[in-house]
Amino acid sequence: MELAGKKVLIIGAARSGIAAARFLLGHGAIVALTDQKPLEKWTPEAVALKESGVGLLPGEAPSWLLDQLDLVVVSPGVPATIIPIHYAERAGAEVIGEVELAARYLKGRIVAITGSNGKTTTTSLIGELLRDAGLTVQVGGNIGKALISMVESSRDDGWTVAELSSFQLETIKTFRPAIAVVLNVTPNHMDRYETFNDYAAAKHRIFMNQTPEDVAVLNADDMTVSSWASGLRARVVSFSVRKEVEN
Repeated sequence: MELAGKKVLIIGAARSGIAAARFLLGHGAIVALTDQKPLEKWTPEAVALKESGVGLLPGEAPSWLLDQLDLVVVSPGVPATIIPIHYAERAGAEVIGEVELAARYLKGRIVAITGSNGKTTTTSLIGELLRDAGLTVQVGGNIGKALISMVESSRDDGWTVAELSSFQLETIKTFRPAIAVVLNVTPNHMDRYETFNDYAAAKHRIFMNQTPEDVAVLNADDMTVSSWASGLRARVVSFSVRKEVEN
């Protein structure tokens, strides 16, 4: 993905939006950052991006800008259904999230963890286990560092362990973890999703680009998650705290 000279709009001036702006600038893109908050409520880190050449746009991005974009990077807190995103997409821009942007540049293998509960603990534990095994590991995503800020430190022989929310999974396209873990899916974020099935479908996207060379780890004790086993291309490994499972 060639970024030099590309016109990019980042929607959302929080942690992942700031990290994406820095990365894109470093690769020669022309970057604008927008957020619904008035500028005086932006963080000092976001405002400081202006000194590096990032255009700061409080409020809604103007239509003249949306008409000429090559790429839109959506922060997790921003619903992908908002009108400016659809407008830019119809005008020819590619729309992705920060996780998808990072995935196109990360070296090495990715372990991705999602679920309604227990993501952070499990992500941290997997990171520690891999370190104890003597592997090169970095941990981030929805926990700690934004994934895009870990690109430069990634290595071909290393591992990136990423906690991912349903919001982050909404905007992936080619993101393919070598190991994808779903811990559980219970009703959550119902202010964002119309139905539980919509929320579960966002979680299920973690498997969408996996191949038979990859591994999908499923909770056999969760009815929703366990029902996905037969429809996945990856090799399925199940776990349970209630019964023995065969893998």
